[in-house]
Amino acid sequence: MTHRIPPDDCKDMADLRVQIDLLDQELVQMLAARAGYIDRAIALKTDNGWPARIPERVEEVVTNVRNNAEATGLDPDLIERLWRELIDWSIAREARVIRED
Repeated sequence: MTHRIPPDDCKDMADLRVQIDLLDQELVQMLAARAGYIDRAIALKTDNGWPARIPERVEEVVTNVRNNAEATGLDPDLIERLWRELIDWSIAREARVIRED
């Protein structure tokens, strides 16, 4: 079983690529877990008669990820673009189930 090692401990590009692939796998698993929470949001929003898009919450999530990016040294503009895409996908998924067209 391959385990994660720090970037500086990668001896060559093959080691580095293995680590990137492992991280990509973890990211996909985390996004799948996030989608599970979106599925739950669909049920709760339906029960409460709430719309798929709640603009205040969208901006709260974006602010949170920008702050997290800045705290870890990532480009907050990149993270915002990625998250807005993720949020839009999530809202579209919710809207289809809630039957907002």
